Amino acid sequence: MESMFRFLVAAALALGSPLTAGDLARQVTIYRDTYGVPHVFGKTDAAAMFGLMYAQAEDNFWQLETDYLHFLGRAAEVEGQAALANDIQARAYEVEARAQAQYRQASPYQRALCDAFAAGLNYYLETHPDVQPRLIRHFEPWFVLADEHRGPAGAGITRADRVQAFPALAQSGDLDEPGLPADEGSNMWAIAPSRSATGHAMLLINPHVGFFGADQRYEAHIHSDEGLDVAGFATLGTPYIRSGHNRYLGWSHTNNYARVADVYIEKFDDPHDPLAYRYGDGHRRATEWREQIRVKTAAGVETRTVVFRKTHHGPVLGMRAAGCGAIDGLAVRFAGIEGGVMWQRVEMNKARNLREFQTALGRLALTGSNTIYADRAGNIFYLHGDAIPRRSTKFDWTKPVDGSDPETEWHGKHAMADLPQVLNPPGGWMQNCNSTPFLTSGAGNPDRAMYPAYMAPEPDTERSKRSRAILGGGDRFTFDQWAMAALDTKMGLAAARIPELRAAYAKLQQSDPARAAKLADLVAALAAWDQVGRIDSVAATLFVRMETRAIELRRNRTADPYLSITALEYVKAALEADFGAWQVAWGEVNRLQRIHTSGTQEPFADARPSLPVAGAPSFTGTIFTFGARPAPGQKRWYGTVGDTFVSVVDFGPVPQARSLLVFGQSADPHSKHFFDQAELYSTQRFKPAWYDLAEIRQHLERAYRPGE
Repeated sequence: MESMFRFLVAAALALGSPLTAGDLARQVTIYRDTYGVPHVFGKTDAAAMFGLMYAQAEDNFWQLETDYLHFLGRAAEVEGQAALANDIQARAYEVEARAQAQYRQASPYQRALCDAFAAGLNYYLETHPDVQPRLIRHFEPWFVLADEHRGPAGAGITRADRVQAFPALAQSGDLDEPGLPADEGSNMWAIAPSRSATGHAMLLINPHVGFFGADQRYEAHIHSDEGLDVAGFATLGTPYIRSGHNRYLGWSHTNNYARVADVYIEKFDDPHDPLAYRYGDGHRRATEWREQIRVKTAAGVETRTVVFRKTHHGPVLGMRAAGCGAIDGLAVRFAGIEGGVMWQRVEMNKARNLREFQTALGRLALTGSNTIYADRAGNIFYLHGDAIPRRSTKFDWTKPVDGSDPETEWHGKHAMADLPQVLNPPGGWMQNCNSTPFLTSGAGNPDRAMYPAYMAPEPDTERSKRSRAILGGGDRFTFDQWAMAALDTKMGLAAARIPELRAAYAKLQQSDPARAAKLADLVAALAAWDQVGRIDSVAATLFVRMETRAIELRRNRTADPYLSITALEYVKAALEADFGAWQVAWGEVNRLQRIHTSGTQEPFADARPSLPVAGAPSFTGTIFTFGARPAPGQKRWYGTVGDTFVSVVDFGPVPQARSLLVFGQSADPHSKHFFDQAELYSTQRFKPAWYDLAEIRQHLERAYRPGE
């Protein structure tokens, strides 16, 4: 029977007949382990990806659909005016047309993967008639490519610029490019066998992103008879592993700040042709088109006509008056506009050695990502960036450039050999925490003088400093020690800030003894603190709250010679008002609570269950990053961003891995896997990440085919 099925599938492919969803479902078995993690085993790569999308829909279809509404530029149909800026940006980049073209131009193998993506989601909806999508009732294969083409809003383009270009945005909310939230980023480390007690290379995978809303991390393992066998996390809505490991190697990413998009000032100065813009000694002509965007309102869904314009540099996302009747358009050129991300990531998933992995990276499709790598052969490797345009160094690319000057044109992409990278450094370790590549390791780092400023503008972050302190010693890590280090909570920033506080306090004792006396016990508590975040630490509460307030004061340019003192006074008053005393343990105020997956449709509440967390915000330099924010009307602060997924891997003959999600595998409050990993997260413990089918079956909760 099995051989007959294989024959029928092969015959269908040979004749060009697409496999039905039922055909794919019969090729797939989903093994859910005791933490609910899906291990998807399929006969082909496409079948495995079909099963992964089906499993994702089981666990969080609401968020998956929401993300695709945003990717496709149709979010305003559901979310109203607040989502209009998103939809206009997606339409300006012509996401739909570009994704469809990429799908048409793909190879048969690549199209089969896209088809399987759509089939998995559509089969879920077909077999779950109780699930009612808000808008997307049928997923198309090209949808999976849509987000690859959605470029940035353009740094330096103001709200006024955008409203002048698109008057329909006048009633929208904040239109400014938000950048990364304070605690969004990542940590990644690798050590060679020379630094490992097991004699194997080891890897840390640790993205810091939002716990709610878009871009959520989803743990999974996908295996096929065609060679796909990779575990780690997918970004919800994608059918491949973004960071993880296979039997031979593993990798992770951090965000970088290499410039992958530029703003061009286009001079529309021809009074007889409003679409003519100056270029060199003459003019070129922009393309203009109109699109209908549907927007949900209190009166129903309205259709609004929006006029778009693009130059040879890219879409015009802002306009401003230039005098004498002329208009300056602000066009954005984006290095990732041609797509190819999915193809590159699939090749990374399937690579079996360093050469194959580097070949995959050499596709140069990723934007804004650094990569760290380790493998079974003992290699460790770091690459800074991927798709970075080659530019003239005579211009300041942090600001909009003159689009009429041909010298501002890009000259293709930098080859991979041009990028900062480190292979097998002599100290046997490497790290990156959204930080400069020139301090990747203790020795063997790239030379800053060899690279243009636009390629590596990153600072030396506090997490990077702490990482080097952990990795730079001479000890060999056991796997247990490696796992413990991944959740380290020492706040490196305290080593600088507390001496500064004590110095300011000594001066205050001389100038205003009465004021100083009110803070004597708080300063003493901070001076005696070991600078480690623990749930029972009062000093951790004081330090994090004090530095949070100090950052706000600095941002507001407060001129205060006793700024840290002022911040500490504020914290003392706030804690006493909320808790009756300033002696409040860190775990009492720093909490983990799971609300609706959107992060907006349900409020945080002190009256509902939550757990203490020892981690702290990124700015403190702690490796276990946990960014909490105050909730209206509540005394505690609740985590919204930080360590979202953590995995440690030892690359022995069979990879050994441990992992941890912030909450649990399912977004369904009625599921046992809604909050089951939160206790591990709270107590800084990993769960096993089973890989071989034999051990998966030993820890099996359920095995089934899609649709059963």
